[in-house]
Amino acid sequence: MTANPLAALLAPAAADMAAVNALIEQRLHSTVPTIDQLSGYIIHSGGKRLRPVMAVLSARACGYSGDQHCLLAAVVEFIHTATLLHDDVVDESELRRGRATANSRFGNGLSVLVGDFLYSRSFQMMVELGSKEVMDVLATATNQISEGEVLQYLNRRNVDATPEQCLAIARSKTATLFEAAARCGALLAGQDRAGQDALGDYGLHFGLAYQLVDDLLDYRGDAARIGKNLGDDLAEGSPTLPLAYALQAADPQQARVLRSALGEDGEPDFAAVLAVIESTGAIAYTAGLAQTHAERAQAALSGLPDSPARAALQGLARFAVSRDF
Repeated sequence: MTANPLAALLAPAAADMAAVNALIEQRLHSTVPTIDQLSGYIIHSGGKRLRPVMAVLSARACGYSGDQHCLLAAVVEFIHTATLLHDDVVDESELRRGRATANSRFGNGLSVLVGDFLYSRSFQMMVELGSKEVMDVLATATNQISEGEVLQYLNRRNVDATPEQCLAIARSKTATLFEAAARCGALLAGQDRAGQDALGDYGLHFGLAYQLVDDLLDYRGDAARIGKNLGDDLAEGSPTLPLAYALQAADPQQARVLRSALGEDGEPDFAAVLAVIESTGAIAYTAGLAQTHAERAQAALSGLPDSPARAALQGLARFAVSRDF
């Protein structure tokens, strides 16, 4: 795999994303210097920008020719960044994208408050879009993301977590914002309800595929590539789909290994857990389900005319399940 397989794939969005990044820089500004410093630190920490890219490509794939999609994309990125700031505080994370998290560098209090600043700034920008429908989609998505965060927190160290519960969390925490970004792109382009639903379905299934691969990479990834330590989810007590599936498929001795690792506050025996997850078929199951969602994402685009933006969206769905970072 090349160092950055996304560069060529997302070439159709390059000009628009340059405008989005310039807008992000402009709207990050605050009269409080610390806000500029901390928000800039995480915004420029090397993320893939997939959520704003999805807003841009969805609008273009639906024939949009204006420039409001760049403002939409910036809003989506601010919402996402706010969730990261809050998530890292709750999870007590120390590493994201290969470098220190904002909370470990600036402290929990400032991270939470700057996350609030980004949320409020995103809603200011939503108003500028002038679309009640777009505001409704994004406001609802923001609320659902918060619900997903609470569900994940409540399921910490839950040794009885089911695959269905893990998928519900993945949908709320991750897939919801991808779904909203794609649906809002279609809304800006004036698509009818069927067109909006199709792009929303694309974003939803892409987001589920993407999160399931993230769950897999926590067990079988390269820490240097993914920018965080392997086993972080397990160490934080988060039962993601591979672990929940393995808990159901394990024999009594294997189940004791998993329950012990998930239920304790200390450093879990990652190698022992990984051996059980692999032997129960949890890796293969999760990868297969991710592939299914990626295929459903691609199928949702079937009604769109051929275009570079549509091809890029199709390629993104394939990337979601082939990536190693």
